[in-house]
Amino acid sequence: MKKAIRFFSLCLIFLSSHYTVYCWGFYAHQKINYYAVFLLPPQMLVLFKPHISFLSEHAIDPDKRRYAVPDEGPRHYIDMDHYGAYPYAALPRNWRDAVAKFGKDSLQQHGIVPWHIQTMLYRLTDAFKAKNFSQLMKTGAEIGHYIADAHVPLHASSNHNGQFTNQKGIHGFWESRVPELLAEKEFNFFIGKAEYIQNPGDFIWNRVLESAQAADTVLTYERELSLQFTDDQKYAFEWRNGKTIRQYSTAFTIAYNKKLDGMIERRMRQSIYAIASFWYTAWVNAGEPDLKELVKQQISEADRKDFENLNKQWRSGTTMIGRQEQ
Repeated sequence: MKKAIRFFSLCLIFLSSHYTVYCWGFYAHQKINYYAVFLLPPQMLVLFKPHISFLSEHAIDPDKRRYAVPDEGPRHYIDMDHYGAYPYAALPRNWRDAVAKFGKDSLQQHGIVPWHIQTMLYRLTDAFKAKNFSQLMKTGAEIGHYIADAHVPLHASSNHNGQFTNQKGIHGFWESRVPELLAEKEFNFFIGKAEYIQNPGDFIWNRVLESAQAADTVLTYERELSLQFTDDQKYAFEWRNGKTIRQYSTAFTIAYNKKLDGMIERRMRQSIYAIASFWYTAWVNAGEPDLKELVKQQISEADRKDFENLNKQWRSGTTMIGRQEQ
């Protein structure tokens, strides 16, 4: 728990400065990957359980990479409202058809998360086939990040941080503040078992469409609730890591979660199930390889250096490239 709070504190510090963290929040991303492991069958648990710390800790690598890699940002979101109204029939679900209609640059500008998740699934399947431990662990951790992002309503809306409706900060509020405050005490993450996904493309597009439909509720309910709270009731100041952070108060956070009728818990649960099922699907598609021989393997020295460099770039506060939360 202390470790989770430390990561969340870092997230808040970046949110309070001119750098922006684009995520469920470090705490939530790590918790989602962590619980996904327990949905796997014994043949996969034999490898994933001993390396659960790696899969959890590196769930946040894609957000760290946004500070340095130009193509990283669009992998986390898609502005569905850019393509008309639900069910957004103007947007082809097939990548090649979408490129032919809108062009790759335009698609990149408005986000590509459902397509990138499918690319990551192919990579994970290949890693299982090759029994490449490093690639399996890295890709497994990172596909979890993108899948979880696809379950966030504001990741499917161009009004991603309430910047068009004078609700700046709602992005971090929904996906960081609420889980950090309530998940340990009130959320239930014990679900069922991972299942094979017959059509991963349809599966992830359905999750994105659900997110897009929920975006208006996320924004509307916060706006309605704000009418019932004065500013000194809505916000509070907390001392974290040597800085005073202004954030949504505990009372407002609890009231918002209640008004949403458990939406955030449901989307976290759905993320956990989806991640485990994508892991399982990749393993099945790879021929269900025996993973016992990989249990004692370690991340390569080259990969360790890559992780160190990524952390250095992230800590240096290199300007984030791509869509930022205004």
